[in-house]
Amino acid sequence: MIVERAYAHVGAHDEGEWPWRVPCVRQLLAEGLRFTAPVTFLVGENGSGKSTLVEAFAEGFGLDSYGGSHDWKYASHREKSVLGERIRFDSAAGGRRMARSFAARKGFFLRAETALDALGREGFEPDGRSHGEGFLEAFRGKFQVAGLYVMDEPEAALSFTSCLELIGHMARLAEKGAQVICATHSPLLTALPGADIVEVGEHGMERVEWGDLAIVDHWRRYLADPRAYLRHVLE
Repeated sequence: MIVERAYAHVGAHDEGEWPWRVPCVRQLLAEGLRFTAPVTFLVGENGSGKSTLVEAFAEGFGLDSYGGSHDWKYASHREKSVLGERIRFDSAAGGRRMARSFAARKGFFLRAETALDALGREGFEPDGRSHGEGFLEAFRGKFQVAGLYVMDEPEAALSFTSCLELIGHMARLAEKGAQVICATHSPLLTALPGADIVEVGEHGMERVEWGDLAIVDHWRRYLADPRAYLRHVLE
C-alpha cells in the first residue's frame, strides 16, 4: 500500500458550483476516503463524479493530469484541477518516502482518452497497434514497480480477454506492494478477489460487495434477456 487515506479541505465555497456540488466530492470533503486494500475500484454512472475523484487523486500524488508516468514531469503544462490541488494523503509505510520526494515517486495515471498520446510521448510506439494493444503495452511496460497506479476507465479499449490480462497485471502489482485506484464500469475488473469496491452516486460513496453492484445486476439481467431492456429503447 502507498496511501491509506485521501482527503481535502476548502475554505468558503459555493456548494452549487462544480465540483463541490457533486455528492462524492462533498463526502470526500466531510469524511475523506480510506483505502483498505491494494486495489480500489470506484464504480458509478456517467456523471457520478468517479472520474473527477481519480483525476484529483492522480494530481494530488504528483502525476500529470493529462496522463502518463512518474517520469513525465510537467509534460502537459496543465494546471491542477480545483479539487486536485487540494487533495492530500495519509501515506502508508510503503509510500512515505514517495510522499516526501518527487524523485522517489513511482506510478502512472492512465486515462482512456489520452492514453495512446501519453504513451507515444514516453517512448512507446502506438502506430501499428490497435487501441487496445496500445493500452496493453502500457500495462506490460509501465506497470512494473511498486507505486500508485491511477486509472480512469481502462476497459474502454479492451476486449473481454484483454480485461482479464489487466486483472492479472493489477494482482501482480498488488503483490509487489503497489496500489491501484481505478474508476470503471466493468463487472469483469471489479471481480478481482480482495479488491475494495466503492459505489459512487447521488448517495455519495458507499462500499459494496461485487454481487450487490448495480452494474453486475444489470449485466446479469441483460444477458439473460436482452429484449427486456432493448424494448424500452427500440419501441
